[in-house]
Amino acid sequence: MVRLRLRRIGLKGQPTYRIVAADSESPRDGRFLEILGFYNPRTQPATIRLKEDRVFHWMKNGALPTDSVEQVLKAAGTLARWERFKKGEAVDVLIKEAAEAEAVRGASARTSK
Repeated sequence: MVRLRLRRIGLKGQPTYRIVAADSESPRDGRFLEILGFYNPRTQPATIRLKEDRVFHWMKNGALPTDSVEQVLKAAGTLARWERFKKGEAVDVLIKEAAEAEAVRGASARTSK
């Protein structure tokens, strides 16, 4: 079974994560199928970059997110867009909406510093 999970990268004491599609039996930092995004919990607010079209592709084909990835997807608004995608909304519209939300998040992060 394919899972969407976090893969730890970064220096000791400074973790950042890649969101990857991996076989559920592979180790945390082991073999994976595709990199789907990036998550840095150390910034304020946390940095989240996702390839939502690929996340939708994997979830459409049966991949399940782990609990931690589910929280990241919820924070980014991807799970809400996934529900709309399942109801039949076009993926192009959802991807455009995600890009606009990312731009707003990025602008607010720069102004809060």
